[in-house]
Amino acid sequence: MSRSRPPRVVAELGRPETPEETAARKAENSRKYRGAKTVNNLVYSLLVTVVLVGIIVLAVPRSDESLLENVDYGAVAATAQESYPQPLANPDLPGSWTSNRADVSKIDGVQSWNIGLITPSDQFIGITQGIDANETWTAQQLKKSLASSTVTIDGIEWTVYDNGRDTDGRGNVHYALTTVAGESTFLLFGTASESEFRTVAESISDDVTANLNEGNR
Repeated sequence: MSRSRPPRVVAELGRPETPEETAARKAENSRKYRGAKTVNNLVYSLLVTVVLVGIIVLAVPRSDESLLENVDYGAVAATAQESYPQPLANPDLPGSWTSNRADVSKIDGVQSWNIGLITPSDQFIGITQGIDANETWTAQQLKKSLASSTVTIDGIEWTVYDNGRDTDGRGNVHYALTTVAGESTFLLFGTASESEFRTVAESISDDVTANLNEGNR
């Protein structure tokens, strides 16, 4: 006949556990096990997510080219010209220049023809030609920039607005050129270098002159 084993003495207690203490100990051990399991599962899930994201990033093809659609501003200008007696700016630029905007808008009663250009150095120059514009409209377009000097390009005098490092609140109007010809006010503004601005000014000098001649008729 086998003898029953005496209850195990718990060192911390100095005596055998009571049934209630045994049940409490097992419940606590179970809780700790489930907690550790949950943390392990969380870490595992996080690692799997990181790996999947890495695979997706590597799998997606990337291009150094802009994802914005290149706009044919010349074609848009030809269509818009039908609605305006004033010659619209239509710059003739090298193929290394692209455009992301070409449209007509109306702000504060002033209609304007707008072109957005991306330079070879990946900077921005906007061309805005306001019809019968006023000084308030011009100031709004240039984010209240202050004139700093004048420059003559292809025989046309332009007012220079050079904000330098003081571009807070002026958006992308880091530098700008303006001139008035006939009923048109031409604004060139953006983030590009002065040499790139000069290239754009030269590319529309015939259009500016045509507006000046139109106004003198």
